[in-house]
Amino acid sequence: MKMAFSGIAVILVSIGFTVIPTKVHNQYDEPIIKRKIIVYTTAEGTKDRLSATDTFNFSKMDQPLETQVCVFVDPDKKFQTILGFGGAITDAAAETFYQLPESAQKELLNAYYNPIKGIGYTMARTNINSCDFSSDSYTYVANNDSSLSTFSIAHDKTYKIPFIKAATKVAQNQLHLFVSPWSPPAWMKDNNSMVEGGHLKNNFRKAWAQYYIKFIKAYEADGIPVWGLTVQNEPMAKQTWESCIYSAEAERDFVKYFLGPALQRNSLAEKKLIIWDHNRDLLYQRASTILNDPEAAKYVWGIGYHWYETWTGSGMEFLNEQRVHEAYPNKNLIFTEGCIEKFSFDRIYDWSLGERYGHSLINDFNNGTIAWTDWNILLNEKGGPNHVGNFCFAPIHADTRTGKLMYTNSYYYLGQFSKFVHPGAKRIISSSNRDQLETTAFENKDGSLAVIVMNSTSQSIQYHLWIHGNAATIVSLPHSIATLVINK
Repeated sequence: MKMAFSGIAVILVSIGFTVIPTKVHNQYDEPIIKRKIIVYTTAEGTKDRLSATDTFNFSKMDQPLETQVCVFVDPDKKFQTILGFGGAITDAAAETFYQLPESAQKELLNAYYNPIKGIGYTMARTNINSCDFSSDSYTYVANNDSSLSTFSIAHDKTYKIPFIKAATKVAQNQLHLFVSPWSPPAWMKDNNSMVEGGHLKNNFRKAWAQYYIKFIKAYEADGIPVWGLTVQNEPMAKQTWESCIYSAEAERDFVKYFLGPALQRNSLAEKKLIIWDHNRDLLYQRASTILNDPEAAKYVWGIGYHWYETWTGSGMEFLNEQRVHEAYPNKNLIFTEGCIEKFSFDRIYDWSLGERYGHSLINDFNNGTIAWTDWNILLNEKGGPNHVGNFCFAPIHADTRTGKLMYTNSYYYLGQFSKFVHPGAKRIISSSNRDQLETTAFENKDGSLAVIVMNSTSQSIQYHLWIHGNAATIVSLPHSIATLVINK
């Protein structure tokens, strides 16, 4: 066909005709104009919370003017595949859950894990040994047991394991659980303490690597599949709670010589090994130090990161994710933890809580992230329990005095993604021509599109959702986030 067209063009030109190239047909030109847009909205000052608020049709729209506000979507340009969304099931979350009446427990499980009644979480994280969001410090072995012969997860069978099993059931067994240590046992460290940082002693690196193996196999023997693991939570943080310091070189060598080989030897090579698990600020330095070593890199599935330290108003160092993604496109970026710190009961319904989530989620996915895991899925009315007083916000809090659940708007902002962007979705282009509207977009495996638009201003903003010469005119409410679902 191309040769025939070329020949006709030559003849026409030779007799004085001007040839105007035929418009290239795009697969979305005809179908998109027939597809409906359903808008699901969460907005301040309204009752809208993941609510279906409008339905629109497309109509033809040629070249937009520069004075027109637009969100341009291009489903032909596809990027990373999305793994899922979730939150951490810590000791604190599990202990709080079992202080609730059965009706509230059922409500919470459905709210997070039911794909129809709730927001469809498919990811989870839990702690190996205690963390700050535990009621006390603990390990799984007796003191100085370097052989790990006393290893037992009995501690977790009271709250954490039953909660994880209940969540997995409601999630229809589609829950990717990854596990993270905050500190080795005190006797394995050079400061002889689980808190205040310290370092893993070199002579215990082999035993500590085997500790992960013991934990994973014990959980799986109890009926809980483990999808992945991180090497160390926040390896550059000396905290008043459980913590352990690793330089980039120390983490590289631990993965290269101990943890990676231990996973291989114990038939756990398929477990997704995640490095760093700390803030965006040192993300590239950590990734490059480890991944530039082929013998370490071969064990690494991805790079995890948090949002702390880098929150300075509007900036969260998102370009550091992009740099890692550009340099190491075959490794995966995963957001492994974030929360709003310094809990205050008076701020439970503060709208800015959710907007911070929305800003992070949009920019994280636009810079190459494939999965997003929040911190505690549930805390009590004090922002705990927490054995060191580090009280924080969760998307849902339980008032253990009344047995009621309190939903912050963070829950709904997270739900604008997790409910409509399904595992296996591909990120596609969504570009706003005004800073006031932040946006990202995805194509689900069934062909439906989910376009997310956030307005953190105090003004309503009318804009055109424009796809391949077709558009719909939509209004973004003040302090709102909306998911525009375009069904196949």
